This record gives sequence, structure tokens and C-alpha cells, in this order.
Amino acid sequence: MVQPILSIRALRVSFIAGEREIEAVKNVEFDIFPGETVAIVGESGSGKSVTARSIMRLLPSPPSFIKDGSIRWKGEELIQASEKRLEQVRGKEISMIFQDPMSSLNPTTRIGDQLAESLIKHQKLSKKEALEQSVILMEQVGITNARQRAVQYPHEFSGGMRQRAMIAMALACEPQLLLADEPTTALDVTIQAQILALMKTMQQRLGTAIVLITHDLGVVAGMCDRVIVMEKGEIVETGTTEDIFYHAKHPYTQKLLNALPKLHEPKQPKPLSTTNGVQDVTTPLIEVRSLVKEFDLGRGERLKAVNDISFSIYPGETLGLVGESGSGKSTTGRTLLQLHQATSGDVLFDGIPLNRLTKNQLKQMRRRIQIIFQDPYASLNPRQKIVDIIGTALDLHGLAKNRSHRQQRVEELLELVGLEKSHAMRYPHEFSGGQRQRIGIARALAVEPDFIVCDEPLSALDVSIQKQIVDLLRDLQQKFNLTFLFIAHDLSMVKHISDRVAVMYKGKIVELAESEQLYTFPQHAYTKALLASIPIPDPHVEVERLENRSARLRQETTEVYDVEDSILTEVSPNHWVAVQQQLTYQ
Repeated sequence: MVQPILSIRALRVSFIAGEREIEAVKNVEFDIFPGETVAIVGESGSGKSVTARSIMRLLPSPPSFIKDGSIRWKGEELIQASEKRLEQVRGKEISMIFQDPMSSLNPTTRIGDQLAESLIKHQKLSKKEALEQSVILMEQVGITNARQRAVQYPHEFSGGMRQRAMIAMALACEPQLLLADEPTTALDVTIQAQILALMKTMQQRLGTAIVLITHDLGVVAGMCDRVIVMEKGEIVETGTTEDIFYHAKHPYTQKLLNALPKLHEPKQPKPLSTTNGVQDVTTPLIEVRSLVKEFDLGRGERLKAVNDISFSIYPGETLGLVGESGSGKSTTGRTLLQLHQATSGDVLFDGIPLNRLTKNQLKQMRRRIQIIFQDPYASLNPRQKIVDIIGTALDLHGLAKNRSHRQQRVEELLELVGLEKSHAMRYPHEFSGGQRQRIGIARALAVEPDFIVCDEPLSALDVSIQKQIVDLLRDLQQKFNLTFLFIAHDLSMVKHISDRVAVMYKGKIVELAESEQLYTFPQHAYTKALLASIPIPDPHVEVERLENRSARLRQETTEVYDVEDSILTEVSPNHWVAVQQQLTYQ
């Protein structure tokens, strides 16, 4: 009989918060067998990450402590293990991919040196051999120009690139157990597909067991043998992947599955706006003409992040903007708001060219154009109470008559986004990720804007919270006739919230069409690759797709689409595709 390599029994983990003890993990029990993949799923605060960090004994002590239970690694009790023994286990026998790569990478050390460190320690390689192996590992996880990238620092990598570097570190010593804590949250679907296929290939080659902590049930469908569902620190259901997806018994599991955006389901018709008056929807609210944004990289090098793009957004419309990391979508959104100055081209808002406004005129205009940022924690001042974070926007535009009116308006805004009045007197760290994102939305709404750029507002949130935020944005759009530019890499969510979708690749728009049309009849090769990479939350479908994907991994990693000399051409009514210009010579 096969013995488990990891056995957890009656595990209880608590945190001390002031005078209170909060039990984060309650009586958790499970086994992990060699070579299998087990998912631990649940919302933020369900205890899944705390459980994983307990295995590695990586929880901060204080304020946390293991109150009771047993964690046995190949028969050895880790709870009583010495720090010296734990150092031998970590990295070599059990490895972990952390959710936030920026806080887990050393900002003062080059990426190649950080990768080499564990190889020198555990594999006893020389510095030269370890650095050479680091470059190979970086190439394996899809980092292009790995030799040049190895001498760069973490801040010079995008979020997706940092996550790939973290994965390379975790795989460096070929561990027997890999704990992957939301390893693909920061990645676009094409890179996610490559990373998952890479993890699967490595597992087949080395027999590594994987514990995948995630809220993406599409990923679970294709990757995992068994699923453990956690809610409020407890395991509420466990079973094979097929059992959980097709015969879920616990109401919480059913809720998680029902919250998933279904790519194959038709888009729901959009309700009409409840605002009074008929708006002219034939004249664009936003018009972008031949927009170019370049960044100076030094040493005479320039990066063309946005390369001659043109599009319009109409009043009350949501335009989705999708593409992988580095495609230029966030730069486009920020250049629209004049947070970046365009290198050339025009952005017209209500017919007014924003790049020609004075500083004072632009400040007045900012009342009408707002942004919801990707990271709800980094964009809120941790030293200010919520009443002041939202109130500052009211103060800047003179929208509060006095202090009591300001307080009343902030409370109204909090209730509007589904929070309580009392939350106004709290600080950002006292809220969950989903609640912080709601605060960001309330702040954007405070000045009663016409247009909001939503820059990856869902990427840090659980699936059920994502659905709540999408429903909230839909309701607010209907109530206030808002216009959105919705930037995201989750194509399933984009389909259901957007009227039209633009696909970006290497600074260019390669396809632009009505949402349903784009997903049903994609024309550009890149759009097709993007849609083929989306995990489908159905084990029967996804397992087969993942096997095909593994076979194509090498090709997908190196696939490059030539878009430099392409122009958008209307191939059918309102469906635009980038095609190569036909050069004619006299």
C-alpha cells in the first residue's frame, strides 16, 4: 500500500490580535501521496494559505502559533523539528511558490544570483555552474532573453515575469512536494497555460506531489486529482475532482462553482440605463487617434509600449481591453487619463483634446475621468482612515459643503458599494481584498465621473468576490450611465461585462469586435491562442485540453505574431482585425 509523504492531523493554528485569539485553521486533516496533485480551494480568509505555510513552518511567530495537531513529512514530525532540520527540508524536499512575488524576492539581489543561491546550498554547485543552471531554469519557465534577464533586479521585471522567476526558484532543486500558493494569479492566460503545463511536465518527470492553493476552479479542473474545499478555517468538503465538479454536496462548494464566469454561456443582455434623458450614443465620449507611448530605457534604447492605436468608446458603453503582461493595455489606460504623457497622437474626451489642457484645466477635467487601480491595498493610504481617503477627493473638487456633509457623503458612497457606514472610521488594513476594492470604487465615484478606467480591478480577488464586484460595476453603470474602459487578463469575466472587446499584443490592437462576436468568431491568430488558453471549469474538457497544451508548450513559448506593420481592417460590420499592409512598389 502506498504511504502518504505528508500527513496532517487535527491541525489548529491561531493568531493573536490584541487581546483576542483568532483561530485561522480548525482541526484540519488530509494526506498527500507521491506524484498526485491536490487543490485546496476557498475564498480569502478560508485558511488555505495558513495551512500551506504551516507545513513549511513559515508563519510569523508571534502573532501566529500552531495550537495543536501533527504535520508528518515522510513519517517525521515537522512541528518539533529544529530550525537546522527545517532549513534542509525547505527548498530541497518541500518547495513553495508564493502568491506575491515582489515581497518574496530580494529587491537588492539580481534574479540570477537569487536562483543560484539555493542551487549552491542544496545541490553543492559552484557559483559559475549555479548561474549557468539559473539561466536554463529561467528559459524553462518562459523568460525570454534569460541571460540578460538574469543580471536584472526584481523591480525590472513585470508582475508575470517575477512570478515566473519565483516558479523557477521553487523548481530549482527538484523537490518532492511543491506547495503552489496562487501561482498563476498574476499571470495572463497564455503564460498561465505554459506554467501549468510546465508544472505538469515536471511532475511526470520527477514524480513530484503538488498542493495547489487557488481560487481558479478552471485551473483545478485540468490539473488536480483531488480537491479540498475550505471555509472559515475548516474543511467543508473533499473528494476527487470529478466528484466536486459534478456532484458537489456542500452549499459553499456549490456557491463557488456557481460564481464561475462561463465562457461558453451567451452574454446576458444589458439593462437600459435608469438615468434621465436620452444621451447621444452616436458621438464617442472617448476618441483615441494614432496614440503612441514610448519609454526611454537608457543607453539609446526606447520601448514602444503603445504603437499607433486608434479606437472610440461611446457613452454608457464598456470597452474591454485584454492582452498579456507587457502588451500595453495598462499604459493605454494611464495615457488616456494623462497619468503618462503620450509621445504622439491625441486623446479626445467629449471632443476636447486632453493632452492640450493646462494643469489647472486638467485638474477640473479629472472630476469627469477616474481610475480604479489593480492593487486595492497599494492604492489606499495605510495611514488614513477611509473617511479621509474618500473625503480627499470631495475636498479637491469642493464637493463637500462642510465636515458633516463630507461625512454623510462618504457614508452614502460606502453603502452604495455594499459596505457599512461604520467602515468610514477604519483603516485599509482592517478590510479584506474585496472590501478594499469596493473602497477604491467608492473613491472613484465620489466626484461623480462620466468615465472610469478599471485597471485589472479583479485580479487580486476570489471568484465569488469578482462576481460581486462585476455585478456592482454593472449596477452602478446602469444607475449613473457610466462609461468604462475595463482592462483585464481574465477573458471570461471581460466577455460578460463588456459591450465590445479590444485585444492588444505588443502595443497594437490586433482585433476589436462586439463581445459575443469576438469570442464566437475570433479572426486573429493571437486572439485564437488567447481564447484556447482559458481554463474551462469542467474536468472532462480541461484534462484533454491540458494534455494537448503540454505537447504544444515549446511552440507556444516561442510563438511570435508579426504585428509591427499591420493595420486594423473591418472584415465584417464592427469587427476589426489587424492585417499586414500590402506594400506596393512603383
